[in-house]
Amino acid sequence: MMSWRTRLLAWAMACGMAWTAVHAADPAWLAERYTKFEHRIPMRDGVRLFTRVYVPKDDSTNYPIVITRTPYALKPYGSDRYSGPGGTVEKLAKDGFILVSQDVRGRYGSEGTFVHMRPFNPAKGPKDADESTDAWDTIEWLVRNVPGNNGRVGMFGISYPGFYTSMGMIQSHPALKAASPQAPITDWFVGDDIHHNGAFFLSQNFNFFWAFENQPEDPLHEPGKSWNFTSRDGYEYFLRMGPLRNTEEKLFKGRVPAWRDFLAHPDYDAWWQARNIRPHLKGIACAVMTVGGWFDGEDLFGALETYKWVERLNPGITNQLVMGPWTHGQWSGGDGERVGDVSFRAKTSEHYRDKIELPFFRRHLKGDTNTPTSEAHVFETGTHRWRRFDAWPPKGLQPRALHLQPGGALSFEKPPGAADMGFDEYVSDPAKPVPFTMEVTTDYPRGYPTHDQRFASSRTDVLVYETPPLEEDVTLAGPIGVELHVSTSGTDSDWVVKLIDVYDPDFPDPQPNPSYLVMGGYQQLVRGDVMRGRYRNSMEKPEAMEPGKPTLVRFEMPDILHTFRRGHRIMVQVQSSWFPLVDRNPQTFVNIYTAREGDFQRATQRVYRSGDRSSRLTVGVLPGGR
Repeated sequence: MMSWRTRLLAWAMACGMAWTAVHAADPAWLAERYTKFEHRIPMRDGVRLFTRVYVPKDDSTNYPIVITRTPYALKPYGSDRYSGPGGTVEKLAKDGFILVSQDVRGRYGSEGTFVHMRPFNPAKGPKDADESTDAWDTIEWLVRNVPGNNGRVGMFGISYPGFYTSMGMIQSHPALKAASPQAPITDWFVGDDIHHNGAFFLSQNFNFFWAFENQPEDPLHEPGKSWNFTSRDGYEYFLRMGPLRNTEEKLFKGRVPAWRDFLAHPDYDAWWQARNIRPHLKGIACAVMTVGGWFDGEDLFGALETYKWVERLNPGITNQLVMGPWTHGQWSGGDGERVGDVSFRAKTSEHYRDKIELPFFRRHLKGDTNTPTSEAHVFETGTHRWRRFDAWPPKGLQPRALHLQPGGALSFEKPPGAADMGFDEYVSDPAKPVPFTMEVTTDYPRGYPTHDQRFASSRTDVLVYETPPLEEDVTLAGPIGVELHVSTSGTDSDWVVKLIDVYDPDFPDPQPNPSYLVMGGYQQLVRGDVMRGRYRNSMEKPEAMEPGKPTLVRFEMPDILHTFRRGHRIMVQVQSSWFPLVDRNPQTFVNIYTAREGDFQRATQRVYRSGDRSSRLTVGVLPGGR
């Protein structure tokens, strides 16, 4: 098992450290072709930001600039020390771009105070700064002072650097011609990283924020520190840890200010809302290409929402969406042939970097128009093929509903009306929560969004519904609407819904490499998400659930483009815990972040499936052959 230090480095690489110690390319290659400069660029409020610039070693004056702004360090520091470029940056370096990386304010070599997801300030004065003005001031300085540039600038970044790219697009500098926010953080309460629909994502964030905020004495040169787990089994460790309040009272003890802030704001209040970038994505004049992964366990929501809001608020600009079969940042390095046990039979990441990303920057920064473009360039899972659409979601989708039926059936037909209000029920016990993976880890496996769900379908606290074997392929595209009519014997509950592709039990899915075989009967997770019941009507104003009273819980799961093949089955699972990915709901209406052991209670959950209380998933079916 990898050490936590190794895990953290791998995470940081996926999250867009740009080209600071990423991949295994020889730094000498870059040193031979580029001159490295280190600058401290002044911002409008006097704060200086550490900026690294690689300029090609020739006399040309026709190189565009590509910038990544990051909170993850630009190691190695020193004008005579070069990093080994890989992935996206290697492609840009070989094609001839000026390569710029910058420590955002308050991180590593930059002055100022760091603020997590620093809110956009629409009323700022001429000396007031935010991440949008920092990007503007940086671009202004670069085009005036870096030799050999052609006055055209691009930006890109993954995850947190994706957020800084999005901020840099707002009221964009005239020289900014192309921006690619990739898996960008967009709203930390509604759908990215820290919460999904108000439910706190525990194991995904615990060690990350400890390491992020506990810097060594010499952060420019020493590695970061990881949490010292006393068990390799995250399920056991976090269950033994107890209520979420113990993370602060007994473990972090004030040493992770961000964590303290999270627990101090249990609802979608002004603190969280100020960190929702979506309504501020205005005044964008550059071309935008938002990139995400269908199996990104961190910021799938952010990619889809960024594309949607840029489209809504900036009519007429070039606004493209790219979605591939990837985990968080997987497109930036490696070949992208597989996620977990599932192979895609192609080097999807290499295809993206060669055929989509590089042409995007060449088109808008170098004037190369030889490559065709599409509004949406997306990978269809299930059939393992790239597709192009002139809109997303695709036009012509047929709205359908998958209804939960008696006897564990699932059908596109609505169940007949019934006076007895048919339901299925299970007991949810916070002391024995449903695990989200069978892998033994204190983090979360990047491939969990494709994991086999047979371990869950055998539990008595998971409801399972499935169709008969499909007689023909069924392709679903766009968001998945969830409408559950439920009741609980408690006063609060989480509702986890999973959409699953059940492989034909008689035939293995043919794969090019037998070591990746997904055998018949595999229950591949296609999309799963959670809704915290108290937020069913409002994220801002939580409401208790009345014990035993049927109520509607409605939410939307992020988009898919997936074909369920002939002979496969479509399955839906419903449960009330997903541990330790999601913290435990006490199932009593208390502040979960200050809840005590005695607040955690077993609850009997009912899911109704007849008459006016027909629970269902609303989907868009893409007609065959389109």
